[in-house]
Amino acid sequence: MTLQQSYVESAMNAGDEILTPALSQGLGAFVAIVDEKESVTYSQLNVRANRFGNALRDQGVRPEERVLFLLEDSADLVAAYLGVMRIGAVAIAFNRMAVERDLLFVINESRARVLFIEAEFLATFQQLQEKIRHPFSLVIRNGSAEGQQTITDLLSKSRPELVSTPMSPDDMAFWIYTSGTTGKPKAAVHLHHDVIVSDLHLRENLKVQPGEKILCTSKLFFAYPLAHGFFAGLRCGATLILFDGWPTPERTGQLVEKYRPDLFFSVPTFYRKLLNEGIADHPWFRNIRCCISAGEQLPEPLYGEWKRITGNTIYQGIGTTETLILFIVNTPEANKPSATGRVVPWAEVRLTTQEGEPITTANTPGVAWLRMPSVCDRYWNRQDMTRHAFNGVWYRTGDIFSFDNEGWWYHQGRSDHMLKISGQWVSPAEIEGCALSLPEVGEAAVVEVSNKAGQTEIVLFLEAKHAEIDHAILTQRVEQELKKQLAHFKCPKAVRIIDEVPKTATGKIQKYKLQQMLEETMPAA
Repeated sequence: MTLQQSYVESAMNAGDEILTPALSQGLGAFVAIVDEKESVTYSQLNVRANRFGNALRDQGVRPEERVLFLLEDSADLVAAYLGVMRIGAVAIAFNRMAVERDLLFVINESRARVLFIEAEFLATFQQLQEKIRHPFSLVIRNGSAEGQQTITDLLSKSRPELVSTPMSPDDMAFWIYTSGTTGKPKAAVHLHHDVIVSDLHLRENLKVQPGEKILCTSKLFFAYPLAHGFFAGLRCGATLILFDGWPTPERTGQLVEKYRPDLFFSVPTFYRKLLNEGIADHPWFRNIRCCISAGEQLPEPLYGEWKRITGNTIYQGIGTTETLILFIVNTPEANKPSATGRVVPWAEVRLTTQEGEPITTANTPGVAWLRMPSVCDRYWNRQDMTRHAFNGVWYRTGDIFSFDNEGWWYHQGRSDHMLKISGQWVSPAEIEGCALSLPEVGEAAVVEVSNKAGQTEIVLFLEAKHAEIDHAILTQRVEQELKKQLAHFKCPKAVRIIDEVPKTATGKIQKYKLQQMLEETMPAA
């Protein structure tokens, strides 16, 4: 499918668009979801989604009103999410383990008419309740509480048949809150037509077939698994493997052994953990047909080590919460370990300078602008950010890329992460990638520090792959490698080895914490 072929003009409903392809192919008896408690077929999921939709409609939920899910990944979450979209309301899944400030912000900003929470979360939620500024209904999952409605109560009288609400392709269907590492969450507002292209990478590039199993280590409140596991997986007739709690290498190994997934979606940080803890050594990882990576640049040494241990290739790509799906990818037919990938046919990417001047020359870094049907409409209640990021049909990703003469694209970090050293722009990702080329280095993160003259200098934080590695020797090796590969002005002022590089729950390095560490322990020189 090309970019021009992917737009929709007639009335539709995203909840139907996700399930109808499998049902229309006669796959009703195929397993759609397996989770910690049950196995659910496509026909059963369709009925359950209808029951959720009817129940919420009967409780007065209207089109474009929001329904917020603070739930474990489960068949209930998927069915309710579909049911919400089928009645024209807006589905939002958010991290129930987020800090109280962010939970309260999302609840109030979304003005959710209905909140779904786990029973074990009720006590924590009740501490927030008096700070919620709008009326809402509460639905409890996995338990009960006096005076509280449960999912069983909600569905007890709801009908199994539902006529979905016809929606404009440009109506709101779901929001995804960006994770980030600092600042308030912001909601990317996605529309009903956005799901239409969600399966193209799986269907056309990865050749996913009905009945194949998909395991994503990230949770469904993130765009990466929501789009490629939930939306795309179901549109392809695949089976989505869901699990409670945060992923650990050990738990992931158990899931891979039990369910034998055909496709495995994860992020570089987690692939590295699976290797470091010896989980990837187990033979069942060799049976995975396709490993996909996104979320951050995949270092070549990690790519090589995974292939050596498991025999599998990791196909990396890049997407954002705003784009919903990956827009630059590697595939089994076209794969280059050093590259982020090639632009998918249903997207268009162009580069500009920081000042907005077009870049058309190969091997020249610039800010990426993207045009694709699944790009979100706007940020909710963030007019200033919306105007900065969106210009007509183009979305400013904020990512720095270059491309070569063969059409390969190379991610070089974020424009807001670029550092100006000695009057020249420096990519932290380039320095980090150089350090990670050494097998003894487990993690690398560059932060900036100001010297007494107010000039920006670079400090490189490292986490050794193994605790027994001598820090002095490793520091010397890294410094030698940096001097060999990088221009002088790109070399860090200092290299510091710490026990553990701080990360978010999704594996993103929290550079602001490293910055705080510098301010507390390393006065500017």
